[in-house]
Amino acid sequence: MFRAVLYLLIVIFLISIVRAFVGIIMKGLSDMTGSSRQQSTPNRSGEPAPVPLSGELKKDPVCGTYTSVATSVKQVVGGQTFYFCSAQCRDKYVASH
Repeated sequence: MFRAVLYLLIVIFLISIVRAFVGIIMKGLSDMTGSSRQQSTPNRSGEPAPVPLSGELKKDPVCGTYTSVATSVKQVVGGQTFYFCSAQCRDKYVASH
């Protein structure tokens, strides 16, 4: 029983070493082919920039949806900034005030 557990631990250790080694080799090959540089260049194809996954949330005064400050539609009304989930909600709010 002890021998089986010892063999199992050795196999797990060897698999971890092989995975790390293969990962290093694959990263080196990726760097040599330049594929990582292509991913880090700015997007020039007209696609929108990636949306941040964190940040402050504000509640849309029309529909009540919480929206990120970074991606919301902003409108200043009476010196106060309001954050909307869409242009349609903004237009409804501006029309009613």
